[in-house]
Amino acid sequence: MPNAPIAWPRKTRELMNHHMNSTVWNQFVFRDDDVVIVTYAKSGTTWMQQIVGQLIFQGDEEIAMHAISPWVDLRVPPAMEKLAMLEAQTHRRVVKTHLPVDALVFSPEAKYIYIGRDGRDVLFSFYHHHSTANALWYQIMNDTPGLVGPPIEPPDPDVRRYFRTWLEQDGYPLWSFWENIACWWAARDLPNVKLVHFNALKADLPGEMRAIANFLDIEVPEDVWPAIVEHCSFEYMKAHANKVAPLGGAVFEGGAGDFMNKGVNGRWKDTLSEAESHGYEKMAVEKLGPECARWLSTGELS
Repeated sequence: MPNAPIAWPRKTRELMNHHMNSTVWNQFVFRDDDVVIVTYAKSGTTWMQQIVGQLIFQGDEEIAMHAISPWVDLRVPPAMEKLAMLEAQTHRRVVKTHLPVDALVFSPEAKYIYIGRDGRDVLFSFYHHHSTANALWYQIMNDTPGLVGPPIEPPDPDVRRYFRTWLEQDGYPLWSFWENIACWWAARDLPNVKLVHFNALKADLPGEMRAIANFLDIEVPEDVWPAIVEHCSFEYMKAHANKVAPLGGAVFEGGAGDFMNKGVNGRWKDTLSEAESHGYEKMAVEKLGPECARWLSTGELS
């Protein structure tokens, strides 16, 4: 009996806010070997860009991924500028997005890597990001023409209140966390989608990188592997943050070093109350189901 045809995801809506304008994907011309890195945000996006870049460019230390691997649906720089830059590239292209799959034009030929991370870690990482954003960051986000919806404002100084608002208001001041996780989880069995977890990258970076290289059909000479792995370590990326952080870190008070903050999990454990943490866990199961909620929390697939 022939295999059933694959039900490829289809774009069914646009998503626009202070950060994103999904309409740019309607004009993006895919190449068959494109790599699309996907996260909710603050889940290891920049780390994965560095990993994929190092694999493609075989450990070249001069490659600055933030300069050649844009966030396609970010409202700045202008869409036509980003698209022209990508069209001019002759190497294998790597782009990133924070969109749910149904707000993205999906290519059956491109490869998609989705990185998951516990939502409490995501939120605490974004809180640091939001708290250290400088005036230029707010100017870019809020004053660039084409803003849809309310602007993004400075964060609540109380991180616990910030967390509760994010949880209770479906991702505010960002976008829905649960729908982003759920839709990419639903796409996990597609042949060109790979799920990776932040915990797994922390626990076994070399092993995860080899699995990613295999998924992307990239062959790496054995003698090059040690340098590639080193260039993807947190310590190396922190020391070379100006080559790694978006805009070289110019939009953060402490520069690129603030963007590459700590790279650790569990900072919420000494801050959130037991009730707040339990409330998150309960909602995760309600919104995602037990299997996906377990993966999101631990990185373990049953």
